[in-house]
Amino acid sequence: MMPYLLSLGAGILVGVLYAFLGVRSPAPPTIALIGLLGMLVGEQAVPVVKRLIAGQPVLAFIQNDCARHILGPQAGSAAAPDAANPPAPAADAPPRGRA
Repeated sequence: MMPYLLSLGAGILVGVLYAFLGVRSPAPPTIALIGLLGMLVGEQAVPVVKRLIAGQPVLAFIQNDCARHILGPQAGSAAAPDAANPPAPAADAPPRGRA
């Protein structure tokens, strides 16, 4: 969630800077975002079709791999570590804290 908030904050900051400079954004935002979404979805079409032809499971691939690629690593992944649930340290890793 944090990368999304940082991205939003950076976008707002750039928008404010554009407003102060009196310039418009280089591309219409809605069209640009829809184009980027189309690129991400289109990029996933080939692996889905390959799985369909090979007779491999498609629904799980779409829910896990495609969703994670299109929406980011935080999307629908219980395995992705986050700030509230950091990964457990390796058994041979030195303990963290004061040295």
